[in-house]
Amino acid sequence: MEGNNAEQKAANTLKLWREYSNNRSLEIRDALIENYLPLVKLVAGRVAVSLPQHVDKDDLISNGFFGLIEAIERYDCDRGVKFETYAVVRIRGSILDSLRAQDWIPATIRQKARQYEQTVAKLEHTLGRSVKDEEIAAAMKIPLNELYALINHLNASTLIPLEEFARTETASQHTPNPSQHIEEQEVKDMLAKSIDKLPEKERFVVSLYYYEGLTLKEISLILKLSEARISQLHTKAIFRLRGALSRLKSSFV
Repeated sequence: MEGNNAEQKAANTLKLWREYSNNRSLEIRDALIENYLPLVKLVAGRVAVSLPQHVDKDDLISNGFFGLIEAIERYDCDRGVKFETYAVVRIRGSILDSLRAQDWIPATIRQKARQYEQTVAKLEHTLGRSVKDEEIAAAMKIPLNELYALINHLNASTLIPLEEFARTETASQHTPNPSQHIEEQEVKDMLAKSIDKLPEKERFVVSLYYYEGLTLKEISLILKLSEARISQLHTKAIFRLRGALSRLKSSFV
């Protein structure tokens, strides 16, 4: 019975898309928006888990709503790409743009994030392996417990998705040119290799979070670790990857 209902719903949605592509009716567009509103709430909820508690989830949903509208306006159902896959990128991008505009990450945290990233990148480049927490703390000349406290403070600054960070590593430094595509592919290849080199738990968290679409809470249940510990592993992994990509970026300059 449930299978029949799902099939009927899919058929009705496809009918809406066909009608909308033919006449661009605002009434049909509103019906599509209503149909996909749960997707906005899902994406906003996933973004919210990485943010400080003072960030209003309703604001994230509102900003994601504009991303949904843009996705509906631009989607071409004849290309064979699932709408949900296309829309998630637009919705999440709209939410992230609004967060950046608010400049909600304090300057002190941003400065510490940069120092931590540079330290990890330098050590791992010199040693040729994943660096240990004790080595990072020693290089930064701070106690180990202070390093862990810093990592917890940096959790929110790792919000930007990996694929978006990979794009900005080339796009932010170069104007479009024939070599742009080659550089972007090199960044993607470097990202994949860097993920493979991560410590096992960090690699597992990155894989489940970015490629399987699980939340940090869901990952914590799988690994039988606290959500705070999973968040810490995620932050450490992202800064390792940022360091690797930053080194690649310097080779383009």
